[in-house]
Amino acid sequence: MRFLLMFPMRAVKHHERWLDGADLGDVARAVEEAGFDAVAMTEHPYPDGRWLAEGGHHSYDPFVSLSYMAAATTRLRLVTYVLVAAYRNPYLSAKAIASLDSVSRGRLTVGMAAGYLRSEFDVLGADFANRGAILDETIEAMRAAWAGRDHVGARFPASGHSMVPAPVQPDGPPLWIGGNSRPARRRAVRVGAGWMPIAQGPEMAAITGTPPLQTVEQLAEQVGEMQQVRRAAGAAPLDVSFVPFEKQSRHAGGAAEFAEEMRGLLGTYAEAGVTWMTIEPTSRSFADFREDLAALSRGLLAPAR
Repeated sequence: MRFLLMFPMRAVKHHERWLDGADLGDVARAVEEAGFDAVAMTEHPYPDGRWLAEGGHHSYDPFVSLSYMAAATTRLRLVTYVLVAAYRNPYLSAKAIASLDSVSRGRLTVGMAAGYLRSEFDVLGADFANRGAILDETIEAMRAAWAGRDHVGARFPASGHSMVPAPVQPDGPPLWIGGNSRPARRRAVRVGAGWMPIAQGPEMAAITGTPPLQTVEQLAEQVGEMQQVRRAAGAAPLDVSFVPFEKQSRHAGGAAEFAEEMRGLLGTYAEAGVTWMTIEPTSRSFADFREDLAALSRGLLAPAR
């Protein structure tokens, strides 16, 4: 089991007060020193007020913030959690990804998904109705650009172009596909190196547009089916990155109690096929964040090692 730290989403709205003189380099060093294997940034470039009022959140630009974090660390992997393909032309995404993989010396993992927030699609001039097909062709187009191949596609044909620098990692960074739907799972099996399902009930599923996922048993069944297809195709097993169902307990008891609760459940999640446990602290300040990291390191990361 490896551990991925999600930068606290609620911190961005009050980022200056939250950081209190620190910067994202300090955040990344603290995450690395605590023993986490990776750090993640989410993406919402221009959310609407209604969604924010109903529980949504702001975010840093993932490429800018993760580049800053890369410069401050040496081993920490950098994860987009998740990049919405239709928000950008695929060749702009490919360029940013290749550049970040190059400057970080091959430490990037790209989480990608079709996306769900229609109002954000609309304000960005992105195609909501065809977002799944755009994600599929985006992956094809990016990989062609990194390999120096022409791309023949319905939306993004390219011939005679080139992209330098190329990613450091062969064939580009690992792609983890987000979403619970059957198309998302098929996409992860077919073209991904990992899967990022979402623990959620029916109410949240109605907002995100991807089906509910409510039990470890359900998760294990889906992971097992996906890995079976991978084995039959002679492909490497998928990584599975997951925010645990117990995430709500972070609010009640703090990081130390959360770590104690999760320590006894790591084996269950590992048996279900989870290879990366994703944790998002609810720290109210950078000082609290450092304390939460220490508690997680002592109570969860160290025993798991």
